[in-house]
Amino acid sequence: MSDQILETNYLEPELLQKLGDLEMVAREVVEGLRVGQHRSPLKGFSTEFAHHRQYVPGDAIRNIDWRVYGRTERYYTKLFEAETNFDCHLLLDASASMNYSSGKVSKLEYSKFLSAALAYIVLKQRDSVGLSVFDSEVRGYLPPRSTMSILLHMDRMLREAKSVPRTTLSKQLHDVAVMMKRRSFVVVISDFFCDVDDILGGLDHLRHDGHNVVCLQTLDPYELSFPFSGTWRFEGLELEEPLTTQPDRIRETYLKNLQEHREALRAGCIAAGIDYSLVDTSRPLDGYLSEFFHEREAGLGGGSAAPRQ
Repeated sequence: MSDQILETNYLEPELLQKLGDLEMVAREVVEGLRVGQHRSPLKGFSTEFAHHRQYVPGDAIRNIDWRVYGRTERYYTKLFEAETNFDCHLLLDASASMNYSSGKVSKLEYSKFLSAALAYIVLKQRDSVGLSVFDSEVRGYLPPRSTMSILLHMDRMLREAKSVPRTTLSKQLHDVAVMMKRRSFVVVISDFFCDVDDILGGLDHLRHDGHNVVCLQTLDPYELSFPFSGTWRFEGLELEEPLTTQPDRIRETYLKNLQEHREALRAGCIAAGIDYSLVDTSRPLDGYLSEFFHEREAGLGGGSAAPRQ
């Protein structure tokens, strides 16, 4: 896909918020990406295993079938062929912590725009996209459809969502996995602010069922840099007790804990064959998507497709 993505408009999140209509938001974001029509910008979207051939220098190492190597001690590459269509399923976290914003656009609002843009890309390729919205429970489920009208249903579902604190993630992912009837490309959009082992347990269920999975960890720039000064009262969004403190005293510990959490999640995803990417909500959405797709097109999947901040 040589002309996959050549330029972007670099639309700021606040501008997207003013557009209002979700389909209009998606169109504005995607049209600047110049996504090719015959191949998905996400490797693995529309591929089905076909057969093996012997490995030759230059083949992608990620396509080596290690089970065959274990039996024959010879390297064979798995070849794939395109399906006539496929399902993409978006799993969107609408829990209380996703309502946080240091600016005008919350993590949830940004994730909504991101979901719409991904859905629009899939629909333009004449494939099907579905949506699940969850917090402590799965609050809404739209089975995959191949018509633009699903963007209206997505918008309505998100507007009606009443965010509550989320204590785990594994159960929700298990529940969604049971609902999906066909092997799909699954995109999980969340801040993943819960126990990493719990998260990976739910993701493992999706992988075990044969789904291709991408995790987009969506964080506010203030969560990433903790630039507070003076004395602040921090209100817990996920049932935590309020904390009044001087941020200078806890900044180093906070940033260390966040980095450890992110690295543990990313490492767990890599080990499970799941792609991981960090989404900074201060970035223009089309700029993020352009970079993300370029990373995947360059063959940096499997957990390493993390656009630069």
